[in-house]
Amino acid sequence: MSENSHTNDFELHPQLAADGIVVTDLPLCRVLLMDDAQYPWCILVPRRPDLREIHELDESDRQQLMRESCGVAERMAEGFHAHKMNVAALGNLVPQLHIHHIARFRHDPAWPAPIWGRLPRKPYTEEEWPRMLERMRKMLRGCA
Repeated sequence: MSENSHTNDFELHPQLAADGIVVTDLPLCRVLLMDDAQYPWCILVPRRPDLREIHELDESDRQQLMRESCGVAERMAEGFHAHKMNVAALGNLVPQLHIHHIARFRHDPAWPAPIWGRLPRKPYTEEEWPRMLERMRKMLRGCA
């Protein structure tokens, strides 16, 4: 099956669409900025239909996912001067394959624990959204 037929069947899970905004599309993944101002946080979602696990990708897509994930993590680590990058594919609540990329800092509100379930989400303000979105788009330009 060609890449176009894969991507034409792709639909973003409604929960992911509700929690974030599209930053960009990389060759394989759609990149979302999560609406939580406590952490710089992106999610990569491979634009392939009906995926739940990384091992369900074909070998070529697995390699591309790793390139894109490492590229996003590297650019976020440098761009935000992160003390640590948390990269995780959990999917317990949202079954669609997605990989979290979270820049962490020794001064962030959940440090050093994982962020899940620690604090309620703090949405970006109307003024913060466009600034952060533009920052992420610049940071990820040419990534892949």
